[in-house]
Amino acid sequence: MQATRDFSHYVRHLGSGLSHIDLAVEGVNCAGCMSKIERGLSAIPDVTLARVNLTDRRVALEWKEGTLDPARFIDRLAELGYKAYPFEPVRAEAVETEHASFLLRCLGVAAFAAMNIMMLSIPVWSGNVSDMIPEQRDFFHWLSALIALPAAAYSGQPFFRSAWAALRARRTNMDVPISIGIVLALAMSVAETIHHAEHAYFDAALMLLAFLLAGRYLDQSMRRKTRAVAGNLAALKAETATKFVGADEISVVPIAAVRTGDIVLLRPGERSAVDGAVIEGQSKIDQSLITGETLPAKAGPGTAVYAGTLNLSGALRVRVSAASEGTLLAEISRLLDNAVQARSRYVQLADRASRLYAPVVHTAALLTMLGWVAIGATWHDAIVIAISVLIITCPCALGLAIPAVQTVVSGAMFRTGVLLNSGDAIERLAEVDRVVFDKTGTLTLPELDVTNAVDVPKDVFELAGRLALASHHPVAAAVARASGARTPLAGIEEVAGQGVRGFVNGLEVRLGRPSFCSADQIANEILCRDPEASVVAFRHGEMQHVFAVRQRLRPDAAAAIATLLKTGIEVEILSGDREPAVRHAAEQLGIHEWRAGVTPADKIARIEELKRQGVKVLMVGDGMNDAPALAAAHVSMSPVSATHLSQATADLVFLGDRLAPVVAAIGFARKALRLMRQNLWLAAGYNVLAVPLAIVGLATPLVAAAAMSGSSLLVILNALRAHRGAREFG
Repeated sequence: MQATRDFSHYVRHLGSGLSHIDLAVEGVNCAGCMSKIERGLSAIPDVTLARVNLTDRRVALEWKEGTLDPARFIDRLAELGYKAYPFEPVRAEAVETEHASFLLRCLGVAAFAAMNIMMLSIPVWSGNVSDMIPEQRDFFHWLSALIALPAAAYSGQPFFRSAWAALRARRTNMDVPISIGIVLALAMSVAETIHHAEHAYFDAALMLLAFLLAGRYLDQSMRRKTRAVAGNLAALKAETATKFVGADEISVVPIAAVRTGDIVLLRPGERSAVDGAVIEGQSKIDQSLITGETLPAKAGPGTAVYAGTLNLSGALRVRVSAASEGTLLAEISRLLDNAVQARSRYVQLADRASRLYAPVVHTAALLTMLGWVAIGATWHDAIVIAISVLIITCPCALGLAIPAVQTVVSGAMFRTGVLLNSGDAIERLAEVDRVVFDKTGTLTLPELDVTNAVDVPKDVFELAGRLALASHHPVAAAVARASGARTPLAGIEEVAGQGVRGFVNGLEVRLGRPSFCSADQIANEILCRDPEASVVAFRHGEMQHVFAVRQRLRPDAAAAIATLLKTGIEVEILSGDREPAVRHAAEQLGIHEWRAGVTPADKIARIEELKRQGVKVLMVGDGMNDAPALAAAHVSMSPVSATHLSQATADLVFLGDRLAPVVAAIGFARKALRLMRQNLWLAAGYNVLAVPLAIVGLATPLVAAAAMSGSSLLVILNALRAHRGAREFG
């Protein structure tokens, strides 16, 4: 009787006719593995996404809902030679920890054995030029064999297992030629020992294993550091919340049981499990993840709190606005998942090279051996040279060249408050020579204050607030927040670039631009009194009111703009706000080029004009109106407070109330791009120099092992320099 496999518990329904599952995949070590898996899974009908995350060896899959059984993906991966199972963070971390320990044990065995064999080789080398008798040399060779063979059998398992799995699936990977080279070197050494030859290559095989294991362990350690960032983020998530189930009755419930509008109690020392606003209580809270401010902030009625916020002193009652997967913390976690799943043109280049590698290397080694035989060399010498070619051409350096840099830089970016949301964002960001900022909610803080609230009747204010809840614009959000509205109106339509509208009691209600609400005269009167304010108009039937709101620039906006200008990057503002407000912000920030009152179409037209001039534009914006411009720009960026549409469109997202992450991101990108190019040149240069030496017989297997492993370590060490990008830029 065959057991059925039910993976429905691990499937997420995305709400757009798509299903999603994350699978942990064992044996993924290089860019070649990534491309094989993605091509193999994408070939399945109805699969819309197959993306491998090399950092945590996970594959994300999306498919048309109801068309596929997730077990089919696991079966397909098995056909490709990979063992897979549903991804669970705790289990995955335990597996990775055990694998790291295993690699370290293998490295220890290989290094210890290599050192001992090298010591045994010293008297052989000296004896070959002195008076050592053949029996003594054979003794040292057999002693080396007794150490090398069991040591290689144990320490070579990471490569042998991977190679065997690939061959069983009738494919190759980087570990196949590595394994062939090691086995051939050991077999040749045993044969040399049996025939009393002067030379054996046990030291080369063990040194190759030691260097390869050192590179693989260093690479994994680097990736684990990046995963630790996500792990620390996940640790902020609370699994339960203290919910009010009556006026004064509380109950500890799973976070899945909390709904929007519920009231929860946040005690001192607890982390919030939800997003919401304080309705009662006073305290100090730590929101460093969201605001970037490490000092505790005061919290009272009206203060926004987010999942992961640490309550430091008093008890707070919080009205829930989002829970579980809808929180800002969950959104950041999802964005962080994208940070190391990059697909740049350099990765694609490395992928193509990796796919060509195995047949090219095997052919080169075979032709080298036959060529030497053809010109009169013995089969023995020809095979030794072919082994050297196999070893020296291992593309580990090429396979690590780009992923190593991306792993380091994505972790470093996150630590400065930047999340990647697009595979080739690093490359495009490095090419930027002009930054175009939206003003409202981007150069300014997202939260605005309504300055004329006392002049608006309470019932009108409440109705306007309920309508404002349907808009994502920061000015509308200020009206909603100030009104205290909690229940949005139904059947509301958003008119791009204008506002929102609907019907209440048979009368049309509108909120948006004064012209959209036929309230230009009232708006002009307010602006005459307060020219630096922004306005949003409300209309209910024939009744009209205009709300005045004020904005504050982000605290480091002037310093960030000055740094960009100092480095030769031009800056301009494209804002839909009024001219006085935009002019005032531009003057404060030292920006000479700005445009006010622009529509989404105007922003796109300006960006297209700059693109025709050859300018590489970074668009930084946060509103619904900015989404088309973000998509049109060479590269785009949104604050974490942006609408979900803008975040989905933007290539990068930055955290906190400061603009410093925008500057830091450009610095990291420029440094990362230089390092990617350097690594590719290092890998290519190594092969250009080393392969001919091996083919003409000038590199022994020992020299080949040292050269190949050294190139891989050099690439990894060069990639580690990426974390200094921001300091060098700023």
